Amino acid sequence: MVLAGSLACGAASAHRQGAVPPTEVAPHAQTRAQGGLSLDAVVQMVQQRYNARVVRAETRQENGRNVYVLRLLNADGKVWTVRVDADSGAVL
Repeated sequence: MVLAGSLACGAASAHRQGAVPPTEVAPHAQTRAQGGLSLDAVVQMVQQRYNARVVRAETRQENGRNVYVLRLLNADGKVWTVRVDADSGAVL
């Protein structure tokens, strides 16, 4: 399931740079996957860990658990995907 505004949530750093209007960032910033970690917390964790910007985020059900699927972009233009368990925060 793609979260509405997830691109805006994932692009919090772009918002700070003025690229994303503030009204697109705030509504889903604290969305949680059934009691797990918020999407905002996972986006911040992944951006810091990989020194890249999250440009897309979605929540999926995989093997009975919620998983955040995040697409990242680094300064060199490399794009890749990271999957994170929404309950534990473990990178899968």
